[in-house]
Amino acid sequence: MSTLTEAPPPLAPAATGKKPARKRGRLTPYWLLLPGMLWLIVFFALPMIYQASTSVQQGSLENGYKITWHFATYWDALAEYWPQFLRSVFYAAAATILCLVLGYPLAYLIAFRAGRWKNLIMILVIAPFFTSFLIRTLAWKTILADNGPIVHTLNTLHILDLTDWLGWTAGDRVLATPMAVVCGLTYNFLPFMILPLYTSLERIDGRLHEAAGDLYAKPSTTFRKVTFPLSMPGVVSGTLLTFIPAAGDYVNAELLGSTDTRMIGNVIQTQFLRILDYPTAAALSFILMAAILAMVTIYIRRSGTEDLV
Repeated sequence: MSTLTEAPPPLAPAATGKKPARKRGRLTPYWLLLPGMLWLIVFFALPMIYQASTSVQQGSLENGYKITWHFATYWDALAEYWPQFLRSVFYAAAATILCLVLGYPLAYLIAFRAGRWKNLIMILVIAPFFTSFLIRTLAWKTILADNGPIVHTLNTLHILDLTDWLGWTAGDRVLATPMAVVCGLTYNFLPFMILPLYTSLERIDGRLHEAAGDLYAKPSTTFRKVTFPLSMPGVVSGTLLTFIPAAGDYVNAELLGSTDTRMIGNVIQTQFLRILDYPTAAALSFILMAAILAMVTIYIRRSGTEDLV
């Protein structure tokens, strides 16, 4: 009788038609990614598709261009402008090496020796970003002027004789030479090398240096065995951030160089804006992108690190 008189269990609430909170939470990351994905599609993927279609077109600006799948444009562009491709890679590699040689000691100083001056030095490193890229490059025309103190000092020390023999300068001039272009690239992209290096070096645990000293390791051995290997992510990131934009740059070669120092970026700009040969310009752009992508892939695999800053 007691079991018959017990109250029945409460009924489950009726479904309201709303999704469970856990299921709604799973969609939150996708909604957060949506603006970035739309940005990449509109301003990166669609222009890439448009340029790809342009590279296989034929025609003229007056009569219009039509897609004819003319892939010979790629071969013709590469056959005609391969010197500019090689020159761009050489200038970018030289500027990257100089940025690494100049930037690593400064990043090391900021990370381990700057003390209370760290913030001030960091401001000085990023100070060039406060002005226009064009203004910074034009300033080097004054710095490397023929009657300026830099050229006068190099002439006095007979350094220009050596650089002239190497083909980096022309006589007593620095402007309109490969040396001027590489100097401009190095100056403009040096912060892109220093900042990743500093970030990577600052993450190194100082107790590792103390442990190396306790094991009677010399400072040079500590740097070679501990500091530099642990800073490799910054080295890889810095070299990539320097080499990639330097290889496609055209401002430094245009303002500091001459017709003999033109890079592939100058050729692409001329094809797009002056000659108005859009298929050739688009083909050159894709060849440059493919070459850089191949070199970067090989470099990352050979660097022995997958942790990039």
